Amino acid sequence: MIRKHCFFVLGFFLLGFLLSGCPKKIPTPAIEKPPFENPMVKLLDAFSAAESLQARASIRIDTVRMGQEINLPPLNGLVLYQRPDRIRILGYHPLGPGLFDALYRNGEFFLLIPLQKKAYTGEVSQFEDLLEKAGPIEVFSEKPEGSEIPNRIRIQLVEKKIRIDLRLKEISVNSSLPEDSFQWIVPEGVEVKPISQLLKRR
Repeated sequence: MIRKHCFFVLGFFLLGFLLSGCPKKIPTPAIEKPPFENPMVKLLDAFSAAESLQARASIRIDTVRMGQEINLPPLNGLVLYQRPDRIRILGYHPLGPGLFDALYRNGEFFLLIPLQKKAYTGEVSQFEDLLEKAGPIEVFSEKPEGSEIPNRIRIQLVEKKIRIDLRLKEISVNSSLPEDSFQWIVPEGVEVKPISQLLKRR
């Protein structure tokens, strides 16, 4: 079950791994749509009032499968951010094992899944078309009164009926981050693959 929980969480941070395999739709007349906005841009913008940020997090994922609502147990997490375009989110099982390490840096994604000894890398431009086909992806932030820094981020994949809730605590703003906060080091024995292969699996 731990591995299944991991993949649900990665659904958003990959921004597309749940998008392939969707049923084909009947062609309809072309309708002009508003310009596509990458949800990662919205996520980064939520933290843009800070130069840097470090916080612990509780990560909760709710979804609907075969008409039944599924509420997964919360995960522990760590969020690191540096303006303008670096963010790292690590997810842990409540008992301690690391489930994923998702890093976005300068337009590139890096994803490590320790339990499977696999890592995936790629540029966001490689799957923007999948994101656009997924339908609306809404990103909301909540801020304590008098603060410009959010303590809660909610992401909703409307058509996929997936809701992700990140509640931040022990927030440290504009403090020095560890030098390796956004470095990507692949552990020994981990297989590295293009992120496109993970998208095709789902």
